[in-house]
Amino acid sequence: MQKSAGKVLASIFLGQDGILLISYLPKGQTINAEYYSSLLVQLKDTVKEKRCGKVTEGVLFLHDNAPAHWALATQKKLAHLGFRFLNHPSYSPNLAPLDYHLFPGPEKQLKVRHSSSDTEVIAATETWLVTAKG
Repeated sequence: MQKSAGKVLASIFLGQDGILLISYLPKGQTINAEYYSSLLVQLKDTVKEKRCGKVTEGVLFLHDNAPAHWALATQKKLAHLGFRFLNHPSYSPNLAPLDYHLFPGPEKQLKVRHSSSDTEVIAATETWLVTAKG
């Protein structure tokens, strides 16, 4: 038996035209308000780049109720960046299916594949995302 790569956590930010940003959590780190706020800054830069430097009508932002997402520091960062955020209901039958069905493919594809490193897992995931979601 070969040891397989461990788990890799990806934060994926989607826009109306597809994937805006994918970021992978470094080993040994947890998602907290400071880390998440740094992702929001990267997202703002990506949005500016994809909109030719202009964020004319602001960014409407929806994320779930994870503690790092609703920490005071995160909410301040969202306001500072000019993101308007939507409150995510604690449970909504209209939104819950997204949590489970937005990305069903990688789990099935990667489950049968042996990866010996995180780099292989990331490459396989990104290949699937580009192929399946554009």
